Amino acid sequence: MGWFLKGKKQPGWLAFGLYPKHVDIVHIRRAANGRPLISLCDSYRKEGTDADTLARLRKELKLDQYRCTTLLNFADYQLHSLDAPNVPSAEMKNAVRWKLKDILDYPLEQATIDVLDVPVDKSGNARNHSVYAVAARNDSIQAVIKPFNESDVALAAIDIPALAQRNIARLFEPEGRGVAMLGFYEECGKLTFTSGGELYLTRRIEIPLAQLMEANAERRNELFERIALELQRSLDNFDRQYNYVPIAKLLLAPLPQDIGLQQYLAANIYVPVETIDLGTVMDFPSIPELKHGERQAQCLQTIGAALRDDEGAAAA
Repeated sequence: MGWFLKGKKQPGWLAFGLYPKHVDIVHIRRAANGRPLISLCDSYRKEGTDADTLARLRKELKLDQYRCTTLLNFADYQLHSLDAPNVPSAEMKNAVRWKLKDILDYPLEQATIDVLDVPVDKSGNARNHSVYAVAARNDSIQAVIKPFNESDVALAAIDIPALAQRNIARLFEPEGRGVAMLGFYEECGKLTFTSGGELYLTRRIEIPLAQLMEANAERRNELFERIALELQRSLDNFDRQYNYVPIAKLLLAPLPQDIGLQQYLAANIYVPVETIDLGTVMDFPSIPELKHGERQAQCLQTIGAALRDDEGAAAA
């Protein structure tokens, strides 16, 4: 979200993924041909605290030259789908904030709020206009900012994982059609529906990556059944709610290894299923390890964060 946008730096964005034992750093800019160019994608072992590690990397990588961003954890924010208040766009955020007063389970004054617009039917057919309200506790925001402040690394923005996945999915959208994308991460699975580069719908699937990868054959098949059922329900719901957005395919985020998920889903849902390869939509000539799906899987969220729009709009 555009909560901390500051001065202009190097072209593109440098994104951080902070994990218990390491830090992922990705820098992406647009090449002359318009394709995203990954100029840096590396993982660094943590030494000391997050702040200690960031301070070391600030010196080694000259981080003050970049516009920096990072992601909230899945557990640190909520997305609420609301009917858009009938107010001018300049007043939308305040109006949405007021609507959240009776929805949040904590005081409104303790919340940081941003708004994502959900596009309406361009054909002009009557349809309710909806928005996503992104709500995060101020304490959660401050916890993310703290190690960056302590290490003198200036954050220009903080995003959410749903939008990082949206940033990747839109690179694979066929002209005039939408895509669903399913990714599994440390905390959970994430399903998004996008079209025209915009996020229409998102669902959380309570299956962490480790649970999926480490399951035995019987348990994995049970998880596959759960995933397929959730996908089918979500596809049906999306078709009812947004029948003016045809879904071309389901994109699967790379997994650390092939466990047969694509083949299972292809046989059990009604849209084509494709495991993405980032090399088909972006360039990384100096990072050969990114040709491998395992490395793409490890860095996918951070890559998505670094694909943030250059203008830093609130919906990016």
